[in-house]
Amino acid sequence: MHGNEAASDWVRRWSHLIAPGSTVLDVACGAGRHLRWLHGLGHPVVGVDRSAEALAACEGLGELVLADIENGPWPLAGRRFGAVVVTNYLWRPLLPTLVESVAPGGVLIYETFAHGNGTVGRPARPEFLLAPGELLSACAGLRTVAYEDGFLQNPDRFVQRITAVRELPHAGGPSRNLLAMPPS
Repeated sequence: MHGNEAASDWVRRWSHLIAPGSTVLDVACGAGRHLRWLHGLGHPVVGVDRSAEALAACEGLGELVLADIENGPWPLAGRRFGAVVVTNYLWRPLLPTLVESVAPGGVLIYETFAHGNGTVGRPARPEFLLAPGELLSACAGLRTVAYEDGFLQNPDRFVQRITAVRELPHAGGPSRNLLAMPPS
């Protein structure tokens, strides 16, 4: 558990939608691979995890919150973030809280295992696998920018992932959420 693994391709692909300088929450952050990536992009980061050992690997990156979010209260009640990032984690009772934690103009970037994953590996239990369309339903209050539900190779896995924004109220037409990062 070093946290030196590369950030998820999905998180990397959509991190350009996070407003410069806005605070990013990484839920079930583990040893911090996404905290490192987002901190490196100049974002203040907040990581929450139930493992003190994992959080120790994130020391110095930002605000670290030790909490068992499945058996205790949500430790960040009332706070909103410029982005909420979740990968390889699913606790259904928390889904509405995660959506609500996205600030106006913010983005939710979520990727985890989906129905079918039990045919290729772990997790295999249905309570850890998203049903078809489940993330779309959970994010109904946000504007979906990108959504995928299918099979990926190397390593083989079934995933469901969404990038969705909480639009700012404005009168000039729809917000322009770039579907690709501009060339540098």
